[in-house]
Amino acid sequence: MRQLFHLAIDPGSRAVRIALAEKSLDVELKAEPVWERRQEFLALNPAGEIPVLVEEDGTPICGAATILDYLDDAYPERPLIHGDALARAEIRRLTDWFLVKFAYEVTDCLVGEKLMKRFLVGQNPSSDAIRAGLSNIHGHLTYIEWLSERRTWLGGDHLSRADVAAAAHLSAVDYLGDVPWADHPEAKEYYARLKSRPSMRSILADHVPGAPPPKHYADLDF
Repeated sequence: MRQLFHLAIDPGSRAVRIALAEKSLDVELKAEPVWERRQEFLALNPAGEIPVLVEEDGTPICGAATILDYLDDAYPERPLIHGDALARAEIRRLTDWFLVKFAYEVTDCLVGEKLMKRFLVGQNPSSDAIRAGLSNIHGHLTYIEWLSERRTWLGGDHLSRADVAAAAHLSAVDYLGDVPWADHPEAKEYYARLKSRPSMRSILADHVPGAPPPKHYADLDF
């Protein structure tokens, strides 16, 4: 069986898990403590970063964006990118928006500081970074609302890898209770549609030892 080296709260790993579930592809999850720099893992990915998908023949594919591309190339039956060249470019743009921009401006500042540093590697979080993340998220939620007013899903008429990336990052931040849903009801409605998909079930069941999620985290009617 294929394997995914990941961490439960890592949004890149979550994006791959959601994509695999959307495509009905089985995978064995292998929690990887990247800070230990295991030689066996470095042999799979010399960069020492997650996620890493290892196919049944032992071939590793490294990095969330690369894995999402690979999954659509290798398993096109349930595509997560659609349409003509311009439509596909828009989906890729929005995917990068969450995997890169949202990650840098929000997720790294909140999940990275509050969970990854404190609970996983024992470092103190930066209060400045946390304040920045709490401020920055409003602009991103407003953009989600703008897109939701104009499209069925973020990238167009069909669920795409843009929504997969959004679900991964929003769910990671929501694990902390740091998404101001009350201020952004249309973004909340969009996320509620994502939460109701079967591909989100394992994500919503995640728990980080010593840091339980808020009560609404797994509630589909939140």
